[in-house]
Amino acid sequence: MRRLTRRPPTWAVIAALAFAGLNSAFMFTLVVPLQGELPELLGASKEDAAWVVTITLLVAAVATPISGRLGDMYGKRRVVLALLAALIVGSVVAALSQSVPGIIAGRGLQGITTGVVPLGIAIMRDVLPPARLGTAVALMSATMGVGGALGMPLAAFIAETSDWHMLFWVSAGLGVLCVVAVALAVPEDTLRSPGRLDLLGALGLAFGLTGLLLYVSRGSDWGWGSAPALASLGAGIVALLLWGVYQLRTAEPLVDLRVAARRPVLLTNLAAIGMGFALFGSNVTFPQLLELPAETGVGFGLTMMEAAICIMPAGVIMMVLSPLSGWLERLFGPRPLFTIGTASIVLAYVFVLLWSSEIWHIVVANAIIGVGIAFAFAAMPMIIMRSVPADETGVSNGLNALFRSVGTSSASAVMGGVLAAMSTTVDGRAIPTEAAFVTCFWIAIALAVAATALTCFIPRGPSAERRPSLPG
Repeated sequence: MRRLTRRPPTWAVIAALAFAGLNSAFMFTLVVPLQGELPELLGASKEDAAWVVTITLLVAAVATPISGRLGDMYGKRRVVLALLAALIVGSVVAALSQSVPGIIAGRGLQGITTGVVPLGIAIMRDVLPPARLGTAVALMSATMGVGGALGMPLAAFIAETSDWHMLFWVSAGLGVLCVVAVALAVPEDTLRSPGRLDLLGALGLAFGLTGLLLYVSRGSDWGWGSAPALASLGAGIVALLLWGVYQLRTAEPLVDLRVAARRPVLLTNLAAIGMGFALFGSNVTFPQLLELPAETGVGFGLTMMEAAICIMPAGVIMMVLSPLSGWLERLFGPRPLFTIGTASIVLAYVFVLLWSSEIWHIVVANAIIGVGIAFAFAAMPMIIMRSVPADETGVSNGLNALFRSVGTSSASAVMGGVLAAMSTTVDGRAIPTEAAFVTCFWIAIALAVAATALTCFIPRGPSAERRPSLPG
């Protein structure tokens, strides 16, 4: 391990990385306020315009484990700066574009920045004193939910009051601020794992994940049983199976599957799918429920901005609970915290099943989801870091983020498909029925219950790794 060339204050390291994490998560909700208007704004079909959202999910899922491996090899800070640079370039490309191809290219580059969160967690393990590690990791992990929840009102405000290109100029400016913060506050050298990048493994993972996520994200448009959808699914499964065989046989794999198959890591990653689904499932259903016209007998007739404000408290709760999550993790360990978090998600969706006749019912349910996500997202990286070698934290946390991405993209496709299929026509507009929302909530409950069950089988494991404090 190299010696650090400088010793920045601990608070500055945490603040810079958390700020970068918030902005990387913001990219997922950046264009949410514009989804319904994108075809008209871009002069494109609904299917082509949907790629403005889909491409970010695809690139994020593929790039996150790869950026984790690059961080372990070449330095996590260096890779974080490169990812933030991609965010800036992508934002500028999208801001200057008037057509679908340019926007898609820019949004794809924005999706690359998702790797900032797992890399930031790995940096914290390398450089922070043990007394601060749990709380810092809880805060960094929570940014994956906080950034989207807090960013949605900002995106809605910009979309309502300015030209839509301003969204991308704002994201570019935030990216520049992130680069400056990380460059000034984060140590230059951290623990590294020398080796080579497994290019064939990276291509295989990219091809396999693209096939699966294309099926999940576009299956409702193509038809779940159509030839293109099934071909995409089949190609993705075959590619990932071949990739797995290759990873087990190559000397320097992109992902050490033997480490990933360890019981704590495997169960945590499987439960992460349910957590990602629960988080994004609420982002899909709750805003629609709040914005649907009250005359339909289903919605509350709120404006886009009003709905975003109702969603925002969940992000505030995640941020406020981060210090408490870190303290509870140190006191009881991450596994009980993970179980409490997943059980809270179950409680939230049961609550909204029983009570959803008032706006405050939705706000309360979403707030409970914020509590669950805060605890679960704080616990997952700590379980991972207790179970893998120190020089593989980047790629291992990247793999955990990948499983969360599978959950979020699945929620987008499944919830969207259910709401579209179980709808009725009112004044020429397709409106989801009450039964559609009930079905979505039951699906979320099933995933959350499965995640809760998985946490019960995660070994408590050894006490948290103790690292020496930074001198001075």
